[in-house]
Amino acid sequence: RQSVSHPTSQSFTHLRDMSGHGKEEKKEEAGAVGFEEKLINDEYKIWKKNAPFLYDIVMTHALEWPSLTVEWLPDKLNHKDKDYSTQRLILGTHTSDNEQNHLMFAEVRLPNEDTEIDARKYEEKNGYGGYAGVSGRLEIVQKINHPGEVNRARYMPQNPNIIATKTANASVLLFDKTKHPSKPPKSGVSNPDLKLEGHHKEGYGISWSPRKEGLLLSGSDDGLVCYWDINAGSKSGKNTLGATGTFKKHSDVVEDVAWNPHHENLFGSCGDDKLLILWDLREARPIKDPIQAHDAEVNCLSFNPFSEYLFVTGSADKTVALWDFRNLKSKIHSLESHQEQIFNVAWCPFQEPILASCGADRRVNIWDLSRIGTPQTPEDEEDGPPELLFVHGGHTDKISDFSWNLNEDWMIASVADNNILQIWQPTDNIYTDDDPASAGDAK
Repeated sequence: RQSVSHPTSQSFTHLRDMSGHGKEEKKEEAGAVGFEEKLINDEYKIWKKNAPFLYDIVMTHALEWPSLTVEWLPDKLNHKDKDYSTQRLILGTHTSDNEQNHLMFAEVRLPNEDTEIDARKYEEKNGYGGYAGVSGRLEIVQKINHPGEVNRARYMPQNPNIIATKTANASVLLFDKTKHPSKPPKSGVSNPDLKLEGHHKEGYGISWSPRKEGLLLSGSDDGLVCYWDINAGSKSGKNTLGATGTFKKHSDVVEDVAWNPHHENLFGSCGDDKLLILWDLREARPIKDPIQAHDAEVNCLSFNPFSEYLFVTGSADKTVALWDFRNLKSKIHSLESHQEQIFNVAWCPFQEPILASCGADRRVNIWDLSRIGTPQTPEDEEDGPPELLFVHGGHTDKISDFSWNLNEDWMIASVADNNILQIWQPTDNIYTDDDPASAGDAK
């Protein structure tokens, strides 16, 4: 989960070693790194050449610093007599050299469906690039001082102005974006509206309850799952709030937590102990025996928004596992195509069998579970299993997070360690064509 942060203007590091043996090792390492960089660059050139045929929209934006987190806010503003709508993203920073970190909000201009876009013309200007026409643009409109990097930021569904962040220390912070100026104080002082305490170490996992306003789950490197009812904090008038409840069963880092959207008291957690644990808020112990979900660390999980029984986990073993809540003795299916560990997995908000996953292999994969078991030609098999619907290959570094857009079907925002934010939407013939073999063209 560790990533190296650097500003867009990267400085060159000169390797020096006085011993001849050391020099040879450095040469070999540099050669291997150079070869990999060339390979990645060549792959990117091929992707860029094919992109007009694979996407309706691609927008690339070079952020000043890498963002470990990205999430679409749910609102959409349509403009009369304009060929675009405005939507918003939550981002964060991961700076270096003691530079100030920020929780950030971006406004994105997205071309309307009927806007004419010359897909063959890749536009590149002032840190922007892509196939989105002249109306596609992104602007950071608000920065809020944050203590250390923003490991993850998520909005509360019942009030999207309330943002919870996981920090580089043990605290979970709450910000009401309406109570902070668009430009942060130069002092660098961070003034969260509420500080949630209960953890002893930093972490990534965070999840708001979709059914009960103000309930927040968190998992951290201390092996704990904490939850808070922030309504209690607002009533007390204090700036800090201790955990309403704590759940301990993991023996290692808790990587992720997630609510079951169909049951207000059920949630899950997963971690570096390879375990998947299902909990009930009303009980101190797991509701089912913990299960070893993967052969390596379990980094993420997500419950299906349409089916109360289906959920998935993503792992450092490079696979996504599909589970049925009613029978956890074995996974239903294993989604296999990623070449490195998986950092995040999320179900599509508008179609039950669709989900996406991202990872250290610089790819976001879109999967269609309805295609599992579909016969393939040997040629198609080379591109991956039939359920692998689409592979986004526009990033050239590890992808730490992605988010489905709630207003635009099939649109995703993704962020990578090299400062790049991409907003992209596969062309509709990728997913409307009845012939599964044609999906291989996207891969």
